Amino acid sequence: MGWLFLGIDIGSYSSKGVLCTTYGEIVAEARIPHEISIPKPGYAEHDADKVWWADFVTIANALTAKVPPGEKIAAVGVSGVGACVLPVDRNGKPLRPAILYGIDTRTTSQIEYLENIYSREELTVFGGARLTSQSAGPKILWIKQNEPGIYRLAEKFVTSTTYIIHMLTGHYVIDRHVASYFNPLLNIQSLDWDKKFADEIVELDRLPELGWSDEIAGNIHAVAAKETGILEGTPVTFGALDGLAEGISAGVVNPGELMIMYGSTAGFYLPIEKPLPTNELWIVAGALKGQYAYAGGLATSGTATTWFRDQFGLDLLGKEAKNGQNAYAALAASAAYSPPGAKGLLMLPFLSGERTPLFDTKARGVFAGLTLSHTRGDMYRALLEGTAYAIRSNLDAMRKAGAEIDHVIAVGGGASNDLWLQIVSDVSGIPQIVPEKTIGACYGDAFLAGLAVGTVGGLEALKRDWVKISKEIIPDAGKKARYDQFYQLFRDLYTQSKEVIHRLADLQG
Repeated sequence: MGWLFLGIDIGSYSSKGVLCTTYGEIVAEARIPHEISIPKPGYAEHDADKVWWADFVTIANALTAKVPPGEKIAAVGVSGVGACVLPVDRNGKPLRPAILYGIDTRTTSQIEYLENIYSREELTVFGGARLTSQSAGPKILWIKQNEPGIYRLAEKFVTSTTYIIHMLTGHYVIDRHVASYFNPLLNIQSLDWDKKFADEIVELDRLPELGWSDEIAGNIHAVAAKETGILEGTPVTFGALDGLAEGISAGVVNPGELMIMYGSTAGFYLPIEKPLPTNELWIVAGALKGQYAYAGGLATSGTATTWFRDQFGLDLLGKEAKNGQNAYAALAASAAYSPPGAKGLLMLPFLSGERTPLFDTKARGVFAGLTLSHTRGDMYRALLEGTAYAIRSNLDAMRKAGAEIDHVIAVGGGASNDLWLQIVSDVSGIPQIVPEKTIGACYGDAFLAGLAVGTVGGLEALKRDWVKISKEIIPDAGKKARYDQFYQLFRDLYTQSKEVIHRLADLQG
């Protein structure tokens, strides 16, 4: 009998699934788009049943129907957006929509409250990172302060993978990487729940059981088997953050190997030898026992390109509907005609605040230098360059913290945009390797499922069998001086306009 591994990832704007062999060959794949709910500025939510579970069920049924005769799914791996906060009652039913990760910036006052009670330095040392919009602890506190009835009814506070795995197995679990974002409830040194700062937020027994992404959390029960098509008794992993699983899918497992994920947001994952303090990044647990990593993320990346397309490319969307000409490709083609620096146009791409290294929930987007001579292509190029400058600032923060970056692997949907990759390499001065398979986190989930049941042959098999390199993007040294100049202007623009931007953000509330 041949063994297969099912990986399913619940993303910000879509969910993906893949069915793989022991050697990483893709048997079948599936994808479903969905939306993020934005009930008011600064809020971002998912309906756990209508998005997370519905997507999982649909993808699972689609892929189990494609299992070849004589073969069987040996294990299931799950990843999802995180860290989210979803309160569930004693029957496991959601009590409200899930509050999403760092793009939901509602917890500014809760962060200030905790930093006033304790101290920013003490919290940072304990949790490995500053409290930010990415932190789940302040979001639980927000529910406690703003929705006390829901808080009292909540049996558990869970994230996306916890909810899916509970629906599959009946167990409440969370991997230690995702739990690292539950600041200030996880001790980054012991990697266990710790009550030091928990009294103001939540009792620790209302949090899921901790484990590692390559461990088995439980087995598919009869009800879930009937609903998903996955055989009863099939093992399910502890789960993973989508960014972590994406890193695994690209072979990022060793110190010095940096993943840049070009998705709805841009994510960074860099395994390190030991956690060194930093105020500009997140120190998190890795996928496997004993691992640590620096992680970071932009608040908007692919979502910024989607916003631009939808607001300024309606004619291109019309052509796409009529003759199939991709609107993104058309925008990239027009941006390619614009020179480096977009004819003196600069953009701050902070359309949902910014995460690392600024940790500024009130940051906002800015186009600076606009003239009557600028075109849509210039503006789109400025957007791509703005995200590249933001990416470079994260790489600088990693080096400043003492980490070495040996090579960079680009993954995610945006990795198919050659112009964008070239701009990032030119701005940052770094080559980027692009894997042959860029289906994303679900591919990493499938590998982790195989690793958990001991079938794929260890991490050596990941680089030998699963990850093949498609191309390498080499920086154009001739553009470095100009981009260095614009990178400094990018930093200056944020610093010098921050006060006005924050005042505008207050008026938007």
